Amino acid sequence: MNSPEDTFSTTAGPAPAGAAMAHGLLDRVLAILLRPGEAWLQIEREDLPITRVVASYLLILAAIPAVAGFIGTSVVGIGAFGLSVRVPVVQGLVGMVVGYGMSLVMVFVMALVANALAPRFGGQAQLPRAFQLIAYGATAGWLGGVFSAVPALAMLGVLAALYSVYLIYRGVPTLMRVPQERAVGYTAAVIACGIVAALLVGLATSFVTPRPGGLGGLGGLGAPGTLGGASSVKLPGVNITVPGTDIHIDTAKVESASRRMEEAQARGDTQAAGKAMGDMMSAALGGKGAAPLAPEALRALLPTSLGAMPRTAVEARSDAAMGVQFTNVSAQYSEGERLIEVRMQDIGAVPALAIGMASWSRSTLDSETADEVERVYRRDGVAYKESYRKDGTSASLVMLLPNGVLLEGSGNLPMDDLRAALQAVPVGQVAALKRAS
Repeated sequence: MNSPEDTFSTTAGPAPAGAAMAHGLLDRVLAILLRPGEAWLQIEREDLPITRVVASYLLILAAIPAVAGFIGTSVVGIGAFGLSVRVPVVQGLVGMVVGYGMSLVMVFVMALVANALAPRFGGQAQLPRAFQLIAYGATAGWLGGVFSAVPALAMLGVLAALYSVYLIYRGVPTLMRVPQERAVGYTAAVIACGIVAALLVGLATSFVTPRPGGLGGLGGLGAPGTLGGASSVKLPGVNITVPGTDIHIDTAKVESASRRMEEAQARGDTQAAGKAMGDMMSAALGGKGAAPLAPEALRALLPTSLGAMPRTAVEARSDAAMGVQFTNVSAQYSEGERLIEVRMQDIGAVPALAIGMASWSRSTLDSETADEVERVYRRDGVAYKESYRKDGTSASLVMLLPNGVLLEGSGNLPMDDLRAALQAVPVGQVAALKRAS
């Protein structure tokens, strides 16, 4: 078996080189995800220029979330129970290309930031190393992008992206020569700048990139009660202000869980390794946070009808993944060919999870084309996002409530009819729900 170093430097003919490249790519991905300590040491020994990292790794992995996002929004569609709202194919293709390009741009921007900050934390400024740190460290996020192909699973992609923060943290001392005791502060500074850059890039591309129903983007939601304000990322030895986050990371727990995971993998104990990974993710996400709202509490507030449209299906579930829990309920209402889906998701129980779920809520938008309208605004402490086609064939209205519940209604009807139908949902009662501490 070739090592990543051997396969990435091969100069054999097209067929052998292609096979070796694919094999080396898989080895590198698995090593970074499962054995980050060893992987970063291997990467540090390599002397690959930025162009080689881009061609042999970044261009391939960055395509995963772009293609999956196109499939999810334009092929699968957003919805459930047979109700599916799809982004037009041409718009979806434009969004895929723009999103892919902006992902590559973000890696370069983050590498420049990481390189500039390294000396301030006792490290060394080496742009090729900084680029490797970001490009390889983002592996979990690239792979997690595959969940975008099934919009209902998109939040799992957010969790995968957050694991990349930990991977970057593990590579900081090796690649950037930042002292271990300052690696947490350095990582926090890089990620803080990255969040701001992502918000700016997201705003710049919002007019051409489809962003369905509150599941896209980075940044935006703080802890319950601090929505829209700037709070702090509190880490040992550093206090960095980041718009809309309130995350407390216990690095000792992260390190302990990481060691337990690697030890379990070494002895082949997959069950212990899985538990350790869950503990590590929980600690890296700032702990498990408050208990999520009970599915039955949200389901009880789903009306039995929306005007003349009876409820024809309902689903309530609570899922757990990588150390965190989240609640999701949805219902379908139909009359003839008219369909409406109402969905409520509790994204406020884990602030770090919510970072990736509602970037739109921190901005305002009033966009209109010949065929479509999209608006983002705030009223009485609630963030609203509405989008619809002028021909009345589809509409979506999303509300982010102060307690971190994302309430969404979508259907194949005009926006005015959707607004009127959603008046049957007791928004005030949903917003009044509280979590157990």
